[in-house]
Amino acid sequence: MISIRRVAVLGAGTMGSRIAAHFANAGIPALLLDIVVPGVADRNAAAKKGIETAWKGRPGGFFTDALPGLVTPGNFEDDLPKIADCDWIIEAVTEKLDVKRELWTRVAELRQPGSIVSTNTSGIPLALIAEGLSDEFRRHFLGTHFFNPPRYLHLCEVIPGPATDPALLASISEYLDRRLGKGVVPCKDTPNFIANRIGSMWGSTTFKYAMEDGFTVEEVDALTGSLIGLPNSASFRLMDIVGVDIWVHVGANLYGMVPNDPWRERFRAHPVMEQLMKRNWLGDKTGQGFFKRAGPAKEIHALNLNTFEYHPAAKPKFASVEQAKLVEDLPARLRALVASTDKAGTFLWKLMRDSMLYSAERVPEISDRIVEIDRAMRWGYAHTFGPFELWDALGFTETARRMEADGLALPASVVTMLSHGAKSFYRPADENRRPRMDYFDLGAGHYARLEERAGVVELPALKRAGNTVTRNAGCSLVDLGDGVLCVEFHSKMNSLGEDQMGQIATAYEECKKGFQAVVIGNQGELFSAGANLMMVLMLAQDGEFDDLNAAIHRFQQSIMAIKYAPVPVVVAAHGRALGGGCEMILHGPRVQVSAELYAGLVEVGVGLIPGGGGCKEMILRHGSPKAVFETVGYAKVSTSAEDARKLGFLDAGAGVSMNAERLIGDAKAAAIAMAQSYKPAAPRNDVKVAGAAGIALLKQGAWLGHEGGYITDYDLVIAEKLANVLCGGRLSGEQLVSEQYLLDLEREAFLSLCGDARTQARMAHMLKTGKPLRN
Repeated sequence: MISIRRVAVLGAGTMGSRIAAHFANAGIPALLLDIVVPGVADRNAAAKKGIETAWKGRPGGFFTDALPGLVTPGNFEDDLPKIADCDWIIEAVTEKLDVKRELWTRVAELRQPGSIVSTNTSGIPLALIAEGLSDEFRRHFLGTHFFNPPRYLHLCEVIPGPATDPALLASISEYLDRRLGKGVVPCKDTPNFIANRIGSMWGSTTFKYAMEDGFTVEEVDALTGSLIGLPNSASFRLMDIVGVDIWVHVGANLYGMVPNDPWRERFRAHPVMEQLMKRNWLGDKTGQGFFKRAGPAKEIHALNLNTFEYHPAAKPKFASVEQAKLVEDLPARLRALVASTDKAGTFLWKLMRDSMLYSAERVPEISDRIVEIDRAMRWGYAHTFGPFELWDALGFTETARRMEADGLALPASVVTMLSHGAKSFYRPADENRRPRMDYFDLGAGHYARLEERAGVVELPALKRAGNTVTRNAGCSLVDLGDGVLCVEFHSKMNSLGEDQMGQIATAYEECKKGFQAVVIGNQGELFSAGANLMMVLMLAQDGEFDDLNAAIHRFQQSIMAIKYAPVPVVVAAHGRALGGGCEMILHGPRVQVSAELYAGLVEVGVGLIPGGGGCKEMILRHGSPKAVFETVGYAKVSTSAEDARKLGFLDAGAGVSMNAERLIGDAKAAAIAMAQSYKPAAPRNDVKVAGAAGIALLKQGAWLGHEGGYITDYDLVIAEKLANVLCGGRLSGEQLVSEQYLLDLEREAFLSLCGDARTQARMAHMLKTGKPLRN
């Protein structure tokens, strides 16, 4: 992989500042340059503002508060020569060809030969940007189109310029993947590349049918969000986030560059959009757009698309939608929705129909393969299915015939598919338990084998190919190959209970039959939301405290069996890892996590304290109970893997995968490396605790928090029980105790709190609303 010591980002706006921030997240120093703002004394004010916005904005662009220090602000007039010390120069200035060309001309004179030069343009042809520059410059010039916000959106489109060195394209793609965690999609140098070309069609078609069929803003967003596998920002909310002016600009730019596109008129700005532009109602950036917050309570109001008046946002309901919501399987839900002939079903069918047809027509114009189009929409727009995957989910043949029945002509390539008897765009082609996938090559008129992605492990594909060793309702054991077994959770919210603990024990037994190591991980939306709270509440309400005590004891011993496992165990966590999920991380002999890790011991939010060894492990790591008391007592949750390390949830040896797709593969590699010399450790009997004096200090801190109005009366009760555990009980002075001693204290406090009606009320409220109750 190429080595990048330092980068320069030219342009400190929304994109440029966040690109620089993400390089900082990867540990790469960045020089961030922008204009000198007229009339402002600080000549670096624009760049400094960009850094501050990326730091303080929500969602934040930096992993931790220390990382802005890796970004050096400057300006084009004084500091452009500093790019000579940069290995990679990325331009992210305004989308105007003359501005970009003028800046690149200056850069060409100052950069070191051999340095990489790339533009973040969202659609200007690279050939126009690089025209007239030297051959050496053009060999090192390419497009790297990040999606906003770069930290969170997986996609980076890589576009060759007119003379880009193919080896450079490959090297940059690998670097973006492994070092910056990007999902790289190679693109042609066509207007708006792939994602924004298809995304523009989706957005403009949504607007077209919303207006024609008389939908409200709220109705459209209710239909085009999580219901159909899209983000909750849906459509009109997304336009507010991105900016109405940006949507209009992208559409106008695309309209001008695709004179031969038969769907071109879709990209013209609707009169409603023009009116919003005229009123400067551009969305979040101006405080109002399709939505705004009104009144002292900041209530959400929605725009009436006909009168341009705002009203309290409604919660629309359609009978077909309410019925479809009961279907958990997304493909089945989508089929039910588009089969409905009511207003909602008709709208969704037309939207999906046009978008799928448009995507098929764009092959090979924007991409030679359907694969890149699907990946671009999944990774850049966070759609669960790309357009061809969506077509498969709805049923390839049935959908094609319905399009024809609507009077639409199918592309010749799709007609060829039908004539060859193809049943889908993708088909499994697994061989000898080795997962394989074929895709239909629309240009060649036959199926082709989809290449493997080295280091990327897909658990659903492995299971499809027959690699499930054993399973129950909430957990599976999956053979990862090379003697490594994966414990995969798949309960609701990946909550932890008997299913998961039992399978972990079974995994150790399987290792006696030939496996050499275990990875605990999954590829769901989150690693684990913690212990099965419903089970805990039911046992507590029924007064079954002996059963509850036994269940907690089994959970503790299962967690300890991870720490002192007879074989190497790697805990591979991603996303949310809360409560028991965080305790699993704390006990992992080796941990590999996604860079986006939101870990925390959050039990106080439901009136409890950590009961699976979380308190014990935090004391082992921190020593002083004060820091642990604050972290656990205030239910702090990390904002990233690096923040989790700062909070003490990760140790110094924990590995971080910038690319979440590589997490299981990275964990597997770590497990294999461990197996060569692994020896189980022994439980410790030398854990230092503070005793009664420590409890008194922690209680004093809690009392001050109570008097300051930060915690409730019952929070104070919980805090006292937490203090007792963290300090080892009311011992006289500092003493050394065993891990089991602290586990017993945790379990005693946990059971005691479960018996309190106030804790039961908190648990019930969390299960019902998903929000904590402060009682």
